[in-house]
This record gives sequence, structure tokens and C-alpha cells, in this order.
Amino acid sequence: MTNPVSRILIVQTAFIGDVILTLPLLQTLKKYYPWATIDFLCIPSTRNVLETHEGLGNLIVYDKHQKESGFLSLHKLILSLSQSKYDVAIVPHRSFRSAYLVWRAGIPIRVGFDTSAGKYFFNRRIEYQKKLHEIDRNIRLLEALNIRTSEKVFPKISFTEEDHTIVNTWFKAFGIDPDSKLIAIAPGSVWATKRWLPEHYVQTVKELSNHSYKTVLIGGKQDQEIGNFIEESVAGELANAIGKFTLRQSALILKKCQLLIANDSAPQHLAVSVKTPVITVYGPTVPEFGFFPYGANDKVVESKNLSCRPCSIHGGPKCPIGTFECMKNIHPNEVLKAVYQILDLMAVKE
Repeated sequence: MTNPVSRILIVQTAFIGDVILTLPLLQTLKKYYPWATIDFLCIPSTRNVLETHEGLGNLIVYDKHQKESGFLSLHKLILSLSQSKYDVAIVPHRSFRSAYLVWRAGIPIRVGFDTSAGKYFFNRRIEYQKKLHEIDRNIRLLEALNIRTSEKVFPKISFTEEDHTIVNTWFKAFGIDPDSKLIAIAPGSVWATKRWLPEHYVQTVKELSNHSYKTVLIGGKQDQEIGNFIEESVAGELANAIGKFTLRQSALILKKCQLLIANDSAPQHLAVSVKTPVITVYGPTVPEFGFFPYGANDKVVESKNLSCRPCSIHGGPKCPIGTFECMKNIHPNEVLKAVYQILDLMAVKE
């Protein structure tokens, strides 16, 4: 008997963190449909984390913000998808364009959330449950294919030998022993209001250094300014990897660390994928949105009892009321307390 579903397309053309949180959906789908070819449509900035994934068929990269921003490019993509004869499209991205794309491509089964801007282009809509973690919300889309599971699924990233070689060479060049007490810090974010104060990170690094912990800074090229500020403020006490590695290589660095301190941004999800405990500092956003770190030992530090929180689901370029209390009020001692709680817990388990 021939299986009726043989070609499936996942569409997630949002940010890096969103793609990482879609990987468990891909992994679960492959578990239940091992015979199927599962393709993934993404944007260029997320390609690196997907291209080596063992459950993936074809990776379709759509540069919607730059080279392929026009209607002609969209039309070409629609024709290409149409010719691929997909049986199912699963669209966790809640944008109008993503929904329109799979409808115009004529994909017979189109699955998405009932809160999508293009929900009427879907013929199977799943309730977007705000109280669930984004990973679990995404996996619930598979109920449209009669897949129901309560299993906790973590994102997986597949590394190449080159990834390992590059990271190991960098650690050796810095004289960092693999058994060193390493703590990673990701001080950046696309949104300015999501960034904990640089001087707070400086104070945190200095305190960790006093307890013989070495610090590694990670992030993308857009985070270099804040990374350089921290590095210059604590000269010789850390290794700055910001802007020097791919997403996969950054995940490998995190894998070698005992924990990560980060803002509400993509690095926290990279750390979860390699089972490194995370402390996330929350300001304008809140964990209740469902994008908090997913691990059992992970912790959240936030300013509670502020009537202005949350001010946005994504954060923004500046505080809407000009106070930035949500981040200013979080003292380094609160983050350090969470650090030592995690380290003590890990010591007990060892």
C-alpha cells in the first residue's frame, strides 16, 4: 500500500530563534512519517542551523528581505513549490505571505494557526494556545495529521567535522582547556530594549572571574559593539567570540560551557539545543509568551510587579515610557544568584 503523504513542506521564514523552535516539529514529523521527504523553507540568516539536519530533505532558501523581495521572485517561488507536488504544507510562521504562498502553490493540505494573518488560506487550522511553550505549540500543528504526543522534544543541531575543528582550534588558541569552568554570555539582541545593561554584564563577568570562572561572549556581527565594550571593560578576563562563528559553531561553543546567561533572544534556544542550562534576563517581554528556555534546569530573571510589562511581544528600539526600569532594576546579584543555584544543582547531580 502506498502512503498517501510522501512530500511535506515546512515554512518558517522568521528569525533564528523561531527556526530553532520549529526543529522539534520537524523531528517529530520525521518520527511519524519516516518515509516522507520533508523540505524546509527559510531565509538566508537561518540556513546554517538547518542545512546539516539529518531529518531534512531539501532546504529552500528565500531571501524575502533582500534579493527576492519583489513580486516576481515570489511568483517564481510559487511556481517552484507548485512543481514540487507537495502533499502537505505546515506553516508555524503566522504571516500573511507564508500562508498565501502555500495556497497559491496549490498544496492540497495546508496547516497553520488560527491566529495567522493569512489563516483563511489554510484548510486545517489549529488553535494557537498562548499558555504553551512555542515548541509545544508548533508540535500541536501535527494534530492536523492525526499526530498527538505529549513528549517533550528538544531541538537538535547536527555539526560537521569542520565545525568541531574550527571551535577546538579557537579554544586552543585562547589557551582555554576543555575542562575549564566556562560560562557563556550572549549580551545582544535584535531589539535594543531586550538587552540587559552592558555595565551589568561587566559586573557579572568580574564577579564570575573572582570565583575562577572564565567567560566566553557569543553573538552575531550585530552584537560586536556591546561585546567590545564588555571585553574592554574587563580586559583579559574573557574570550570574545562574537561575530566570529556560524550559528552551529556558536552552539558548539555553548556545548562546552556550564551555562549561558542571555537576553530573550536566539542564543538561549541554541543553548537548549545542546543541553546547556540557560539563565534568561527578561525586560519588555515575559516568559508567558512561550519563548522561555525549555530545559529543566533553566531559570528566568525578570523585574516583576511593573505595570508596564510586557510592552511588546518582540521588544523595541527604545522604552515606550523612557524609563527602561524593566532592565535597569535587575541587579547583577540577582543573575549571579541564579548562576550559583544552577551550578550547585549540577554539582549535586554529578
